[in-house]
Amino acid sequence: MTHGIRVVYCTQCAWMLRAAWVAQEMLTTFQEELMGGGATLEPGTGGVFEVYADDVLVWSRKTDGGFPDIVALKRRVRDVIAPGRTLGHADRAADRAADR
Repeated sequence: MTHGIRVVYCTQCAWMLRAAWVAQEMLTTFQEELMGGGATLEPGTGGVFEVYADDVLVWSRKTDGGFPDIVALKRRVRDVIAPGRTLGHADRAADRAADR
């Protein structure tokens, strides 16, 4: 199955570099899952910063309160496009935090 990531960012706020970095991180982590679908950047306005995995909103700056921690974002994306997949260090870090 082909999957895709879409990062919508505010051009007025100059968040393109942040959006490109997020897309790069997703492409690096989910290489196999994103083959044929890829990651796209979509310019927007009004302070928007949203990340979609297969058209499912996984992060919204307005709803989730700021910008995502990249590890948390990878887990949210994984849960949509590859729920059975382990993220290695990202999962171990989350498990340690939950144990505290």
